Amino acid sequence: MDLTERLISRELIFKGRMIDVERDVVMLPNGNNTTREVVRHPGAVAVVAIKDGKVILVRQYRYPINSETLEIPAGKLESGEEPVICAQRELREETGYRGSMTHLGTFYTTPGFTDEVMHLFLAKDLIWDPLAADDDEFLGVESIPWEEAVNLAKSGSFIDAKTILGILIAHGRKV
Repeated sequence: MDLTERLISRELIFKGRMIDVERDVVMLPNGNNTTREVVRHPGAVAVVAIKDGKVILVRQYRYPINSETLEIPAGKLESGEEPVICAQRELREETGYRGSMTHLGTFYTTPGFTDEVMHLFLAKDLIWDPLAADDDEFLGVESIPWEEAVNLAKSGSFIDAKTILGILIAHGRKV
């Protein structure tokens, strides 16, 4: 059975600095038409950074959920930027460290409404080499023992999906 939905028309609803929103009219496999609202995103990276047996996390306020979160460092890809270069830059901007990068995987964050793809990396052999943070970014850097982070991910104590996924994938690789 072919489950493909075919584009009939597209309308740009919103063009922002980080996302665009489109409304598409599509033909469903049964021949009926419907609309799909799609958030277009340039892609992102996230980094599980390990130093001295601890994972480095960032605490930040997330406006859409009106709450602080504790997350692995992450950030948006710039136009044409390679994911590993973005991962190094974001790690340096958010934590002050850089290190050797190993690609852990690539996944879609929420394929029901966005095309955002996230590239997940493991950073080891960290050395201090900071870059200035973005002007609109206010972060606190924290580190917790690796096993504690794994237990927090397994127990559902983290509320950020990329953090849970990153820690569990790295743990599965016997980090």
